[in-house]
Amino acid sequence: MRSMDVMRLFLCLFVSGCSFVGCALGPDYQRPEIEQPDSFRMQQDVQKDDQSFADLLWWELFKDSHLQALIRYAQLENKDVRLAVARVREARAQLGVTKADQFPQVDGNASAQRSQTSGASARQFGIPGGAQEGPTTNQFKATFDLSFELDLWGKFRRATEAAQAEFMEQEWARRTVVLTLVSDIAQAYFELQELDVEREIAKLTHHTREKTLELIRLRKLMGQSSTLDIRRAEQEVVRAQVVIPDLERQIGQKENQLSILVGKNPDTVIRASGLDTQTFPPEVPAGLPSSLLTRRPDIQEAEQRLIAANAQIGVAKAAFFPQISLTGNYGAQSLEFSDLFVGTSRIWSFGPSISVPIFQAGRNRANLEVARARHDQAVISYEQVIQQAFREVEDALIGHQKTREVRAAQEELVRVSREALHLAQLEYLNGQATYLDVLDAQRQLFDVEIAFAQTQRNQLLAVVQIYKAVGGGWEITPLSLESKTQETDLYP
Repeated sequence: MRSMDVMRLFLCLFVSGCSFVGCALGPDYQRPEIEQPDSFRMQQDVQKDDQSFADLLWWELFKDSHLQALIRYAQLENKDVRLAVARVREARAQLGVTKADQFPQVDGNASAQRSQTSGASARQFGIPGGAQEGPTTNQFKATFDLSFELDLWGKFRRATEAAQAEFMEQEWARRTVVLTLVSDIAQAYFELQELDVEREIAKLTHHTREKTLELIRLRKLMGQSSTLDIRRAEQEVVRAQVVIPDLERQIGQKENQLSILVGKNPDTVIRASGLDTQTFPPEVPAGLPSSLLTRRPDIQEAEQRLIAANAQIGVAKAAFFPQISLTGNYGAQSLEFSDLFVGTSRIWSFGPSISVPIFQAGRNRANLEVARARHDQAVISYEQVIQQAFREVEDALIGHQKTREVRAAQEELVRVSREALHLAQLEYLNGQATYLDVLDAQRQLFDVEIAFAQTQRNQLLAVVQIYKAVGGGWEITPLSLESKTQETDLYP
């Protein structure tokens, strides 16, 4: 047979193998029916449309330049993000490995061998040679070997489908990491700003009480105050002073946490001063509950895990059926290297082989049950993730609404407390009130101002939680922001 005929034979072998495939076994994926509300109960009076707070990109929501710099830098350097990117690369490469099983495998082989026949064997078979040693021979061989398992039952196609879903699962997992990172950085940043406010309140309170102590000592010289008033004032000065180091401890630890989130070693973090510098849209529409299925990357991640588990059922079912493989080789073989490429040195072979499972001691049936059980687990996990997403949105919405109401009441309480302290100080100076009245007013104002700062922080965190819950914040940085943030933008 001529070499061209052999090549045509291999080509026909390949084409017939690729076309001789049946339907893939196992169920085709269908998204489970999920019971979901028509609207979020905290926004039932809002017009029902697809508008969602998640439509805002994170750099459109967080307008603080220092916070933006932290987030941009973290997208490049945060260790969790880098791990997630590496897992995506691994899953993409594994998809290529799995997909390759659908195609013929061709290997090139070459060998050279020199051997000597024993003298006894040579005499027995009439081969000329010495009495002690037989003839020495060479053998050269070069071949192309082909192997191809026909995907009659869709085993490789289902395996590729599963690998594709696992690749997308890792990609959505990466986006989940980014979403969580953006919200965690924003939360830590606002908490750090709130601690700065508390420290300033404590310092101002400490300064005010020192002034009050000086005034009481002066009044003592004039016979208008007692030694007890001085001791009480000294206690309040120390009480205000000890708060400051504890707040500085919390600030340092929060800076360390934020530095690690960004992907740097612990250090001081540059930030804007005051919570009043943060501005957010007045309305935070959550959109329709059904939109969470496509917006939230953790839900998409869970669905891809379900798709992969569904495809593995087909892989397990294919093990019950015969596996047919086609093998062949084409090349040359000669006793002399100079004759290796002569036409008479050609060799070739081809033929099918079949493997039929007869007795596996229940292995295949058990593997199928394993695949089905994992599929059921993936369905339950998918439903659980969706329910948790609904809950997170509802919790964030009610938190935002009630925190706004609390803030409005506390603003009035701060105003009233300041007036009460001013009035108590005037009455004390006029002899109409005792120092205990002033002391009580000072303490109340300090507690109220701290609580108001914490409420401001909670309102900002509620916005962050809504943004995270509805699936915002995982989009990549725009082209104008892709340049790597310099460390000088983050640290002094």
